[in-house]
Amino acid sequence: MGTATVEKTAKKSGGQKEKIKKAYIEYVLENGSRPASIFKFVKDLKIKEEVFYDHFNSFENLEKAIWLGMLEETLDMITAEEVYSDYSAREKLLAFYYSFVEVLKKNRSFILQTDERSKFPGMTPYYLESLRKRFKEFVQEILVDAKESKEVVDRKYISDKYDEGIWIQFLFVVHFWIRDDSPAFEKTDAAIEKAVNLSFDLMGQGPLEAMIDFGKFLFQNR
Repeated sequence: MGTATVEKTAKKSGGQKEKIKKAYIEYVLENGSRPASIFKFVKDLKIKEEVFYDHFNSFENLEKAIWLGMLEETLDMITAEEVYSDYSAREKLLAFYYSFVEVLKKNRSFILQTDERSKFPGMTPYYLESLRKRFKEFVQEILVDAKESKEVVDRKYISDKYDEGIWIQFLFVVHFWIRDDSPAFEKTDAAIEKAVNLSFDLMGQGPLEAMIDFGKFLFQNR
């Protein structure tokens, strides 16, 4: 098989995958629930059932791909910026959250449907499992640089848990955004700034003032 044929096949496959994701989101928005079955879903979409299974083995797996796709879109967005490589670790995480919220906005109605079924921010919802793995890889890359630049302190037994703490922060940010009713989600922007500053202050030096400031913010926005 020639290179051109392989590329054409890959492009077609990617197009089918995106078509399925888009159709699923539209179905959930229009009906308020998942399709009754994969058979019925692909029949209405006018594709063969095996095409669906070439990409996903269940609706749960499809939802994981939708959320992972939003994360990947965000990472592509921020790393494409020339200034990104010059950012500090703190600035990179801030840039991620601000950009991720912009991506979430485009899918807010679908996300609210998901939230109604799974209730953030408890334990990691099933549909964030793939996203969680990729997000923690991204965070670990940031932390390596942060330790080298002394932006965070390398603490015995604790440093290995930094990425898990930032994952909990991620769940907090998404949950806060879901509940945010302020114009242009201004409170979410404030929450992101305070949460990221607190986390880096805790991983670095002098966390007390950041903890007090963050506590006041949460109390005022109960």
